[in-house]
Amino acid sequence: MIHRLLSSHPIALRRLKTMAIALSGAGIFIALGLPLPFLFGPLLACLIAALAGQSLQGMGQVSVAARTILGVAAGASITPDVVHALPKMAQTVALVPVFVGLIALVGLPYFRALGYDRVTAWYAAMPGGLQDMVVFGQEAGGDARALSLIHATRVLIIVTLAPIIAVQLYGVGLSNPIGLPARELPWDQIGLMAFTALVGWKVAERFHLFGASILGPMILAATLSLTGLLHMRPPREAILAAQLLIGIGIGVCYVGVTWRELRRFVVSGVVFVALLAALSAGFTEAITLLHLAPPVDAFLAFAPGGQAEMTVLAIVTGADLGFVIVHHLTRVIIVILGAPIAAKIILRRD
Repeated sequence: MIHRLLSSHPIALRRLKTMAIALSGAGIFIALGLPLPFLFGPLLACLIAALAGQSLQGMGQVSVAARTILGVAAGASITPDVVHALPKMAQTVALVPVFVGLIALVGLPYFRALGYDRVTAWYAAMPGGLQDMVVFGQEAGGDARALSLIHATRVLIIVTLAPIIAVQLYGVGLSNPIGLPARELPWDQIGLMAFTALVGWKVAERFHLFGASILGPMILAATLSLTGLLHMRPPREAILAAQLLIGIGIGVCYVGVTWRELRRFVVSGVVFVALLAALSAGFTEAITLLHLAPPVDAFLAFAPGGQAEMTVLAIVTGADLGFVIVHHLTRVIIVILGAPIAAKIILRRD
C-alpha cells in the first residue's frame, strides 16, 4: 500500500530518500563528534549522493518555511542595544557598497575571460542570493544552469571554510548555545514566534519582498523585540531543523551535474571564491586594524555567503548577530536593487 502510494508520487519518494541520506549524514557526524553535524552532515551526504548520480529532491516549501526560523532568530537579536549601536556600525556598513563594487570589478572580467556571455558573467559575479541571481540572470538571458552551479559552489565553499577559519584563525568555538530546548521556553513565546514566522513570511510575500521567508519574519520579530514582547530566540530543535534543510538545499544543487559542468562551471566557481576570499580577508583585516569591529564579527559580516547560512554561523560562533545581519542585509539590498540596473548600464557599454 505505502509502496504503491510512493510509486505514484515520485517526488515524495525522492524527498524521503533525500531526507534519509541527510539524516544518515547527520548521524555519522554526531557519532564522530564532528562540528555542526546537522549542517555539514546532511550537506556532505547529499553532495556525495548527488555527485554519485542519485536522484535527490529538495524539500520545497518546507525548506522555505525553515528559513523563517532564522528570520525570527535574527529579528529577535535586534534589541534596543543594537539600535543604539547602529551609528557605530555606520563606518563598516559604508564599506559594503565598496566591497560589492570591487567584487563586480573583479568578477565580470574574470568570467568574461573564461568565455561566459556578458549576462551570465555579470550575474555570476554578483554576491547575492543563489535563487535571486539565477532568476535575474535567466530573465536577462543568461545561462541558468551555469549561474546555479557557480553560486551553489560559492555558498558551499564559504559555508564549509568559514567555520574552520573562525576556529583556527580567530580562536572561537562552534559550541555556542543556539537556543534553549522547546520544553524550557514559555508557551506564549513559542506561540508568538510561530505567529511571527508565518505572518511575517506571508505578508512579505504579498508585498513581493525579496527574501520574504527571512526578511518578513525578521522585520516583524525585530519590531516585537524592540517593543519588549519577544525576548527569546526560536527553540534549539527549530534551529537544528533549519540547519538540516539548509544542508540538503546546498547538496541537491549538484543533482545531475555532468563532468563537463564540473570542469567548467564548478571549477570556475571555486577559483572565483578564492578571489572573493582575498577581498573579504582584506576588508576584515582593515576593519580589525582600525578597531571598528572584533575580528570574528568583521569576518562573518564580509564573508560573501548566503544570508541564512551566515545567520547560522553567527549563532554557533557567538558572534554579534545584529552586526552580522545588518551588513549582510545591506549587501543583499545593494545587489538585489542595484545589479539589474547596473547590468543594463555596464553591459550596454561592454
